[in-house]
Amino acid sequence: MAEEMLRDLNAKLDALLALVARAVPAETPATTLDEAEAFVWHADGAWLQPVAKVNRVDLPLLKGIDRVRDILEENTQRFANGVAANNALLWGARGMGKSSLVKAVHASVNASGAKYPLKLIEIHREDIDSLPVLLNRIRDRNERVILFCDDLSFDTDDTSYKSLKAALDGGVEGRPENVVFYATSNRRHLLPRDMIENERSTAINPAEAVEEKVSLSDRFGLWLGFHKCSQDEYLDMIFGYAAHFGLEQDAERTRAEALEWSTTRGSRSGRVAWQYVQDLAGRMGRSL
Repeated sequence: MAEEMLRDLNAKLDALLALVARAVPAETPATTLDEAEAFVWHADGAWLQPVAKVNRVDLPLLKGIDRVRDILEENTQRFANGVAANNALLWGARGMGKSSLVKAVHASVNASGAKYPLKLIEIHREDIDSLPVLLNRIRDRNERVILFCDDLSFDTDDTSYKSLKAALDGGVEGRPENVVFYATSNRRHLLPRDMIENERSTAINPAEAVEEKVSLSDRFGLWLGFHKCSQDEYLDMIFGYAAHFGLEQDAERTRAEALEWSTTRGSRSGRVAWQYVQDLAGRMGRSL
């Protein structure tokens, strides 16, 4: 009988401990910006996860985007040297290297020996509401920080874009001097066109309604457009990757295969070029 009562008591204690564990959040790691060059922000727990190895390509491998590459690199270089710089919105065709460019420029500027250490912090789209918390966390740091949000856009019923507007340039404190915000999007104004048109058709003052919706993109001093690449640019990407990774094959065969690859996917882009190069390396028994 005593053993049965003891087992019952232990079961109840285990259940109680499980309830307490769920009610009390786990202690989040105390991460500092000294631990890595790149981090991912987790709003749940308000902590920075260090990224040991960033998924990036070298800047010279990004072909067909020379103009926007130079503009973003110059803006980032100025920022890392303590000079005024703009927030940047990289918008346009999918697969043309928008997010790859941000990560490549971060590495390139860090390697150039800038005045201040340059950190990259990725914030997910769904965590935008926590942006003020993150800004307060890094406001007085010596490092310069690029806040990076990939594939930023807002749906019709989403009002979190107002939090982003205030964090970028509005509010009493404004954006910290040691922070710039880089975002990528397929939409130039970050909001769906039907949302903007609906505001225009239902508002008493259509111009003011549209102004409210598109003013978010005005917070970005740099609008860098990415457009579909030509066939020659697409082939330049292919041969650039092949030369970098030492994938030696007859040039005419590579050209024919690359064009067929893009035809089967219905588009030409940096992403499609990279996918072909991966296939080519796999057929050669190579890893990238």
